[in-house]
Amino acid sequence: MRRPRKAGGLRPAVIFRDDAGDQEEAMLKPYEGLFVLDAAQGIAGPYCGMLLAQCGADVVKLEPPKGDWSRGLSTRAESHSVMHTAFNRGKRAIVLDLADEGDRAKSARLAAKADVLIEAFRPGVARRIGLGPESAKADAVCISVSGFGQQGPHSERPCTDSVAQAYCGVVAINPGMDGLPHRVGTQIVDVFTGLSAFAACQAALAEQARDRASGAPPRRRHLDISLMQGAASMLVLPIAESGLLGRMPDEVNTPAGAYPAKDGVSVMFALVREQEWVTLCDVIGRPDLPQDPRFSDFPTRFANKPALVAILREVFLTKTSSEWLGLMQAARLLCDRVNTPLEYLAEPHVQAIRAAPLLDQPGLGPLPFPAIPGLGAWEPPAPALGQDTAAILAEFGV
Repeated sequence: MRRPRKAGGLRPAVIFRDDAGDQEEAMLKPYEGLFVLDAAQGIAGPYCGMLLAQCGADVVKLEPPKGDWSRGLSTRAESHSVMHTAFNRGKRAIVLDLADEGDRAKSARLAAKADVLIEAFRPGVARRIGLGPESAKADAVCISVSGFGQQGPHSERPCTDSVAQAYCGVVAINPGMDGLPHRVGTQIVDVFTGLSAFAACQAALAEQARDRASGAPPRRRHLDISLMQGAASMLVLPIAESGLLGRMPDEVNTPAGAYPAKDGVSVMFALVREQEWVTLCDVIGRPDLPQDPRFSDFPTRFANKPALVAILREVFLTKTSSEWLGLMQAARLLCDRVNTPLEYLAEPHVQAIRAAPLLDQPGLGPLPFPAIPGLGAWEPPAPALGQDTAAILAEFGV
């Protein structure tokens, strides 16, 4: 543990209340003084590192001379990109050429000082270049992020978010209106895997603190984090039910979904109880539908989904989205407008609670980033490529 560094851009996220009901806002920063060496690239590993930084850790991002490949994707300017900024805010940055023996020795010495070491190389590579668990402190938490894990027949296979979505069933359970399977249109596996790594790291740090308090000898903890298991863990319900039934389970809430309205804007609704179906039919002026034996309950509606969806599509085209939402929300149905991300940012509720405050990123300008539930907004910028190299090498004496 090291002396904590001051970080800017903090927004209160936690409300403390005393017995008298008085309240005080503050940030959760349990990891002040913790040194994290983040040698990962992309999204999952760096996102874990950024969340640790938001919780007070001093996170140093280690990159090759050409930089993290995420610097070259999405909208970009100079060495910055929106993708890189999204997952690397509040870190310091160092550049070392791991193909160079001298720089490799420097990175290994940094790794030996880290309380948390994050890497996302192919299994075995980190060990060869001095960034594996063997190079870490005796009580370090080491996080290895890969596509399929450190062991097993697929451990050497390359993997991306899309590959993991396909492999684990995410694509299969996400058919489009064309009936074909589709990947989810954002990097949900990468992000969820990063969150999973952050959660596992916190558990390891808590156990480490318990060991220290009890006087137990130091133990190095190595966390094997894979995109495959990150994707599969999001599918806990369909995987469990498919394993039980030996087939894909039926939909549980037909005809829930998105339906285009008269103004071209789609309305999404969900159904979790049979009474909600009856209420919906009353609202749309079709009280006869629940009496039709084809549509009387969830199983029969699923069995006759094409016919039912065709009926509802015609009905929803008779009013605008605002008209439908007014009627449906008045009936306390689970529904909302299908927003684009830009429309989400314009929502009055989002603006009222500052759910996506602006971050002024050098080279790019103001960027809205969603606040993390429970942790709040994290608004310091992401570092330029290698901007802190000299200072970090001097600070750590490497």
